[in-house]
Amino acid sequence: MNTTSILQYLQKHGQHLDSEIASATGIPLQKVRASITTLSSRGEISQCSVTRFNNGKPVQGILCRISGSIPPATPGRKPGR
Repeated sequence: MNTTSILQYLQKHGQHLDSEIASATGIPLQKVRASITTLSSRGEISQCSVTRFNNGKPVQGILCRISGSIPPATPGRKPGR
């Protein structure tokens, strides 16, 4: 099932875009997006829409990660400290 392999991929590799998940797992992008919607409605993952720019062209995507996981803090000084 697509949702299982997507969930396993996110558990192993952390936060990624839908297009990155599709290319890494070999699942078509439309099926990845449908699975992401299902997983999000069940509360298993968090998702948000993002726009990235590649060579000045906007690329729309969905950024997802396992629910409850927090990406590691970036190195360097923190504001207000």
